[in-house]
Amino acid sequence: MKKLITAFLFASIVTAGQAQDNVAPKPRLENFAKYFTGEKKWLVLPVKNGAAKKNIELWVNGEMVRWFDMELADGNPDWYAYLDISAWKGKKIELRAEALSVDSKAFSTIEQSDEDTNAGELYHEKLRGQLHFSPKRGWTNDPNGLVYYNGEYHLFFQHNPYGRGWGNMHWGHAVSKDLLHWKEIGEALYPDKFGPMFSGGAVVDANNTSGLGENGKPAMVMFYTGAKAWAQCLAWTTDGRAFHKLDHAVVPRINKDNRDPKVVWHEPSKKWVMVVWVERDNAQNSIQILTSPDLKNWKEAGVVYGGKGDDRYLFECPEFYELPVDGNTKEKKWVLTAANGEYAVGTFDGEKFTPEEEKLFNQRGRDYYASQTYSNEPKGRRVEIGWWRTNTDKDGMTFNQSQSIPTELKLTRTKEGIRLTRTPVEEMNALRVKTYPFSKMKLKAGAANPLAKVNVELAEIRVEFEPGSAKEVTFNVRGVPVVYNVAKQELTIDGVTSPAPLQNGKQSMIIYADRIGLEVYASNGLLFMPVNINITAENRTLAVSATGGTANINNLTVYELKSIWE
Repeated sequence: MKKLITAFLFASIVTAGQAQDNVAPKPRLENFAKYFTGEKKWLVLPVKNGAAKKNIELWVNGEMVRWFDMELADGNPDWYAYLDISAWKGKKIELRAEALSVDSKAFSTIEQSDEDTNAGELYHEKLRGQLHFSPKRGWTNDPNGLVYYNGEYHLFFQHNPYGRGWGNMHWGHAVSKDLLHWKEIGEALYPDKFGPMFSGGAVVDANNTSGLGENGKPAMVMFYTGAKAWAQCLAWTTDGRAFHKLDHAVVPRINKDNRDPKVVWHEPSKKWVMVVWVERDNAQNSIQILTSPDLKNWKEAGVVYGGKGDDRYLFECPEFYELPVDGNTKEKKWVLTAANGEYAVGTFDGEKFTPEEEKLFNQRGRDYYASQTYSNEPKGRRVEIGWWRTNTDKDGMTFNQSQSIPTELKLTRTKEGIRLTRTPVEEMNALRVKTYPFSKMKLKAGAANPLAKVNVELAEIRVEFEPGSAKEVTFNVRGVPVVYNVAKQELTIDGVTSPAPLQNGKQSMIIYADRIGLEVYASNGLLFMPVNINITAENRTLAVSATGGTANINNLTVYELKSIWE
C-alpha cells in the first residue's frame, strides 16, 4: 500500500445518541472527508462484505465527479476496490463519506496507488469461471455494447466496481482479439446527471452519419439508459478507449419505465433502427421501434406488444437482427427477442415488425438472461453473449456473476416452423489441449464406464447417439448427471428439465464443463441449456451409461481445455 492521505473530519454531526434508561446509546455518526492532491492512478478503497453501505462522493474543484455507495470497511477489509482518479492528477480532490461512526478508522486506510495490489491469484480463484469472462472485482450483469471495432471485440457490461452485489451501475469494459481471452480496460461509462448507466448497445458509424467520426476514423456510438431520467442517451469514441457523452438525451422518456436501447442499421431504408423496451399501462410490455438518419435524431415508428405482468415475453433488454434461413441469403427473417430469450420470427419493413411465429424458446436453462449479439462482426456471424447468474459471491471471492461463452445464432427450417439454433463459436476449439477419442460403441445397462480413465477439470464433450431400446442415457460430468429421457425426449440437469427432440432418430450434444456450471447444446443446436452449479474441484471424473436397454454411440470425443486466463 502507498502513501496515506491526510484525513480531516467533515464537520457535520449527523446523529448524537444519548443514553436513556435501559437503552444503549446510539453511536455518534459524522460525515467524514479527506482532502488530497491527485498523484497516482488509483484511489484504493477498503470493502467489507456485508457491512452497512455508505454513500461516497468524490469532488474536484467544487464539482461532484463520482458518487456511489459501498460496504466501506471499518477495520480489516475483505478486499479493495479501485477508483480511477488519473484524470485529476495535480488537482485538489475531496472524498466524502456519509454517516460514519465518530471513531471510524475507515478513512485511515484509504490510499493512492499506481499498482493494482489486491491479494490473491487474480483470475484463478476458486470460483472463477475459467471459460467465462467475469470482472476482476465487483458485480456484473447484462452484457452491453457488443461490437467489433478497431480490430477488437468489445465487451461492455453492467458493473458495480465497489461491491459484489447489484448497484452503482457503470459500463465496465473488456476487449479481445479472439472472443476468448479478455483484457479488462476499466470503466467506460460512469453514472451522470441522467442516473446510473443501464444497458444498451453499440454500433460502428462507418459512413459517419452522426458526424462524430474524426480524421477519417469512424466513431463507435453507444446507446444506454440513464436510469434516473429513464431516457436513452448517446456516448461515442473514436479510439475505443476514451469516451464522450452527448449532454442531452436522444430519446426522452416515452412512458413509465423504458430502457435498454439496441440499434441496428437497416440497409433497404438507409436508416438506423432502435428497439427499446417500454412499459405501457397495465404492466403491458412493449418494444418501441424508432428510426434515425444520423443516430442523434429519432422518431417513433412501430410498436410490438408482448406479455403483461408476470408474462415476461418481450420484457426488457430487446435484441433485433436479421438472419438467412438455412444459410440461404435469398430468404431472410428478422428475430425480435428480449431478456428471457423468448423470441419471435417475422418480417420488417424499416418501421414495422410483423411477427409470423411468436413466443418461441431456444434457451431453456437456468439463470441465463439479457443476452446481446455483436454488431459489425467481421465474419458476418450473429454471435451472442449472455449474463449467466453464477453462484460466486462466497468463499472470499471479490467478484460475482459471469458472462456466457460466445455462441453463434442461426435460423433453420423445421417441421414446426423456422427456429433459432445456437452452437459454440469455432474459436472455442483453440482451448483444446488434449483429445480423448472413442470409437463407436453400444452402451448396455450395467456395463463398465468407457470414460473411466478420463480425468479433467475443464471439458468439452461432443457426442451423437441413437437411444435404441434404452430408457435413459446419462452423462455424468464431474458429478453432475446430464440425463436424457428417451420416451419424453427431455434433458434433465440438476433439476432443470427441457425438451430435446431427436433429430432423425439421433441426439447430438455438446457439453462444456467449467467450475461454475455446464453449458449444453442439444438437438443440433435447437436447445441451449446453461445450468449454473458450482462443481466440486476434486471431482474430475466423467461417465456415460444407459439404463433400461441398449443405446448406440455413433461418435464421442472428450477434449481437455485450457483456461482463457493464460
